[in-house]
Amino acid sequence: MTQANTPLICIPYFSGSGHTARLAAHIGSGAGSARLIDVAAITDADWAALDAATLIVFGAPTYMGSTAAQFDVFLEEASSRWQDMVWADKMAAGFTVATHPSGDKLSALMRMSVYAAQMGMIWVGQTSIGAPVFPKAEGLNTDGSWLGLMATSSRDKSELITPQDALTANSFGTRLAGAAQRWSVGAD
Repeated sequence: MTQANTPLICIPYFSGSGHTARLAAHIGSGAGSARLIDVAAITDADWAALDAATLIVFGAPTYMGSTAAQFDVFLEEASSRWQDMVWADKMAAGFTVATHPSGDKLSALMRMSVYAAQMGMIWVGQTSIGAPVFPKAEGLNTDGSWLGLMATSSRDKSELITPQDALTANSFGTRLAGAAQRWSVGAD
């Protein structure tokens, strides 16, 4: 636990063109407080923060039906914690972005969730219900993804992601912070 019983949330991500970094920032904003970790420039202090975290939110773009190879390098390095179950019982979640609305993003989230399961982690999914179920929530979770957050690259490169995906990422961050707070009560 961190100061004032606020759980430490770390968001390790790889971002090829800035889209994933933008999602990570929106998730962090929704969480209220999170450490963003660009895995392409990870430091010893980042590894220490990950080892101390209550919740780790994995993020990578979906390239050719899976997570980006650069993110996979991070997962390979982190697997050194497997034998001693350093990350066991930590919470985990994931997010991804691709060019196409489908983009086979589910396979990237499945890659992350299976990895988390192998590390002994507890997976936290998405809970945002948007339209058409709730018409007033139009734009929220437009991909209808429950395993984690999915986003679609915006054609407007100054925007990177759509306002709807930014809203969903912010909501996802709020959900994750609430889950981390709830499930870390009484933890040391």
